[in-house]
Amino acid sequence: MSVSGNSKSTQFDLKTYWMTLISEINQKLDQAIPIQYPEEIYEAMRYSVLAKRTKRAPPVMCIAACELFGGNRLAAFPTACALEMVHAASLIHDDLPCMDDAPSRRGQPSNHAVYGVDKAILAGDALFPLGFRHIVSNTPSDLVPEPRLLRVIAEIARAVGSTGMAAGQFLDLEGSLNSAEFVQEKKYGEMGECSAVCGGLLAGAEDDEIQRLRRYGRAVGVLYKVIDDVLEAKSMSKEDEENEKKKAKSYVSLYGVEKAVEVAEELRTKAKKELDGFEKYGESVQPLYNFVDYAADRGFSVLELN
Repeated sequence: MSVSGNSKSTQFDLKTYWMTLISEINQKLDQAIPIQYPEEIYEAMRYSVLAKRTKRAPPVMCIAACELFGGNRLAAFPTACALEMVHAASLIHDDLPCMDDAPSRRGQPSNHAVYGVDKAILAGDALFPLGFRHIVSNTPSDLVPEPRLLRVIAEIARAVGSTGMAAGQFLDLEGSLNSAEFVQEKKYGEMGECSAVCGGLLAGAEDDEIQRLRRYGRAVGVLYKVIDDVLEAKSMSKEDEENEKKKAKSYVSLYGVEKAVEVAEELRTKAKKELDGFEKYGESVQPLYNFVDYAADRGFSVLELN
């Protein structure tokens, strides 16, 4: 899927950058969740966190944002892994029969389909605090001062709580069409926003720069979801399309593919406009810049990298 855009020409190789990070992130996530007693809860946690068809977009964005401001990649890895844990936990809960009732996720059966609803809930519950603990226990103190770390933890808590993803899921369950834009921003924009902001916080970005990252990440998060929905709609049968319209609050289901593509173009422009404020950092902004084009154009398959 491609939407038109006024992209800057660049030789930056996002695919190689992403592939390198995925390899390191996967290794660190594997080490972060060893099998312990009781074994099955750790197996359930690992099942979702270490699933093969994972794009690792939140941790990659976090690391790219940290490096934009001259931060050390080693300083960002613990938070990047924590973001993936939190992301996986939210997906486990979203897929439950009482929520979105999704039978599969990331190319495999949903967590509750394998381990049961009760154990899936516990696996998600366990991953949220594990993420916070992982940040505190593994972030090098010589690279990230404690006040910055506290702001990172507060940012993640904000993003997943009643002001963030939980609010989006709540209104999604309520079914009001009037809340569609809010649902999209909270369910999907929050993870992008949080990932970009955390990277900036770790590197000591100024408050005005954090606000730019906040707006950038939110736009990219929603953009990613809009394009996902457009691609899915174009591959659906008529019957599938009707069923999707009944249950989904997406731009495609509400306004159609053409309007959704227009929204995607607006989001791409908005995200890139925020990055214009980082021109003084030179080529360090290119990973985040190319991330926008990837979200809109899907120039390569991240799944091939994992």
